[in-house]
Amino acid sequence: MLGYPRIGPRRELKRALERYWHGDGTRSELLAVGRRIRESTWQDLQDTGLTQIPGNTFSFYDHVLDDALLVGAVPQRFRDLVEGLSPLDTQFALARGRADMAPLELVALQGTPYHYRQPEFEDSSVLGLRPGELLAEVARAHELGVDIRPVITGPVSLLLLSKPAATAAPDFRPIALLDRVLDQYEAVLVTLAEAGVTCVQFDEPCMTMERTPHEIERLRHAYDRLSAVPTRPRILVTGQYGDLGEALPALAATGIEAIGLDLVHGYRPAAELAAIPGLAGKRLYAGVVDGQNVWRTDKFEVLGYLRELKATFEDLVVSTSCTLLHVPYDVLAEVDLPAELEDSLAFAEQKVAEVVSLADALVDGPTPRWRPLPVRPSARREDVRSRTSGVDDDDRVRMPYAQRAPLQADRLQLPVLPTATLGSFPQTVQIRRARRDLADGRIDYERYCEYLREEIASVVRLQEDIGLDVLVHGEVERNDMVQYFAELLDGFAATRHGWVQSYGSRCVRPPILYGDVARPAPMTVEWTGYAQTLTDRPVKGMVTGPVTMLARSFSRTDLALPEVATQLALVIRDEVADLEQAGLAIVQIDEPAIRELLPRRGADRRGYLEWAVATFRLASAGARPDTQIHTHLSYSSLQVMKEAIEGLDADVTAIVATRSIDWVLDALTDHTLTRQVAPGVYESRSGFVPDIDLLHERLLEAVAAVGVERLWAVPDGGLKTRYTWQLEPSLRNLVTAARRIRRAVARGT
Repeated sequence: MLGYPRIGPRRELKRALERYWHGDGTRSELLAVGRRIRESTWQDLQDTGLTQIPGNTFSFYDHVLDDALLVGAVPQRFRDLVEGLSPLDTQFALARGRADMAPLELVALQGTPYHYRQPEFEDSSVLGLRPGELLAEVARAHELGVDIRPVITGPVSLLLLSKPAATAAPDFRPIALLDRVLDQYEAVLVTLAEAGVTCVQFDEPCMTMERTPHEIERLRHAYDRLSAVPTRPRILVTGQYGDLGEALPALAATGIEAIGLDLVHGYRPAAELAAIPGLAGKRLYAGVVDGQNVWRTDKFEVLGYLRELKATFEDLVVSTSCTLLHVPYDVLAEVDLPAELEDSLAFAEQKVAEVVSLADALVDGPTPRWRPLPVRPSARREDVRSRTSGVDDDDRVRMPYAQRAPLQADRLQLPVLPTATLGSFPQTVQIRRARRDLADGRIDYERYCEYLREEIASVVRLQEDIGLDVLVHGEVERNDMVQYFAELLDGFAATRHGWVQSYGSRCVRPPILYGDVARPAPMTVEWTGYAQTLTDRPVKGMVTGPVTMLARSFSRTDLALPEVATQLALVIRDEVADLEQAGLAIVQIDEPAIRELLPRRGADRRGYLEWAVATFRLASAGARPDTQIHTHLSYSSLQVMKEAIEGLDADVTAIVATRSIDWVLDALTDHTLTRQVAPGVYESRSGFVPDIDLLHERLLEAVAAVGVERLWAVPDGGLKTRYTWQLEPSLRNLVTAARRIRRAVARGT
């Protein structure tokens, strides 16, 4: 098993973090919560019969940032800020920033819904090992009689997951620092050996993506060096989230002792693995239990595969395909799931039990308690299947953009460089309390609706006062963008306690998509339509896109993903039509997760982009020509999917940019995109409040890149996680900066 959830079975860490950040809790109280989560995790895993316990998987915010700090990678821009801070507060300073300092960029981890804070390097980066926290954890585990295997991001992936600092030379790439980073990793190995550690796990998830020959050579160089350290623990290198491809023979040729393979998403026949030179001499961690989905493992089928592997690999360890960070803790905590899902699901606790059971069966055979995998519930609906089978290419085509754009401009009457937000506003204490009161029966639905209407009216008034040109209703009725819609659609099941960490203290409950998808009734019209009655300015309808619904759910595996996506696209298409009927002139179909399903190797990417783009167009193409369709793409998606952005045929594409806006603008300067764009000019997920001059400068850069006639001024995401005292000055500064540029345009300067 390669890693475990860390937020706490009841989100204990989330609550402790937020108390500490808000000043309502002490550092010692937060540290005590972290210690309890660590120790209970070790004990629970040991009690299952697991023979190898992963350690150093806990983090108070993000493990990638922890590993960057382990080697001393504090960016130069943070040096003064963190002077004199504790290790804990140093991490928070880099991850959260402050009002006058932007944090490290928030980026999706390797196509998963988890997001990490991206380390920054430059040629002058000063490194130095900081092993105190790691050694304290090892010592505490040993005191409790637990022999943990520390888990650390591998040196090559740490650099590939990082970005050049803003002050780095134009051609600098973090991988150039590999030898300097390896100096620190060698010191880690020596330090851990002295502390009594017998095995260390280095995760190299970047190597399951398509890599250049140079990067493969760097991988081999790294582990040639590390395996040559005279006094060290055994080294396990894992390739999570897919097939190691050409990286596998490179690793097999080094002196490391063990390699972990994802044999769920990167399946290879036993004979093919046996043919790789040097691999049979390694300990092989066979990742046969899916760490990214929640369906039970077919143990009879997997046991047959393990026996084939065992015939060649004498030293075979049964494992998960990746860390279990991406699944909830315990399915037994759920009491309200549909009856048809009974015995079909496995969360983290159940997956560990599957690993142990398979390992035992490999020696002693299956026990009488093993049961065949139940028939997967399909909740098949013939009306849905009939509709999807009738979809053709004409259903994905709108009037050409050049013809519909003037119709939209005439209808909307927006100024040059319109200002807007991307959807959500802070979830106030009152709304959260009202949602809990409704769930617990303390208020009825009508009283809950009164709370929502009051809050929507407040959000609309605030936006009008700030001066935004296009408004939103604030999504005050929604808990999470995916879960909200899933709870209103047939074919989904929602959990009560199935929390998964997204980043920091942010947790989501991914729904379980198990059946054919249908929409019993409109989902957003009541609240967005109400907001539009309160203002003369256009209000955006806000719906989650079909690919994001698919990517951010635990999806069925018994139906091809394109067909599942088509079902989702049709229900979104119907919702768009109902929003138009309610008088909405703008509808935003959010697709921030469209890159998360992108295959990790090039051969499959073209096919994915074709059906993902076709899915979005099916959802949006039913809109009237004078309805403006917006979308929102997230987290470094532009480089890979530039063609797809044009192919989506949205009228306005918002792009997460934050501190890397220069990179986004560089990609746009060739003017091949004909639609309107909205590169986010400040990060919405931190407390950083950008001043007018900074926003003005960034907007001017965007104007130079794409032209003022195609540009919108927006933050880079929704504002749900912010406080009004942070949100309001940021948006006022944004509006002021945009108006400066409008005045300059009006003067012709």
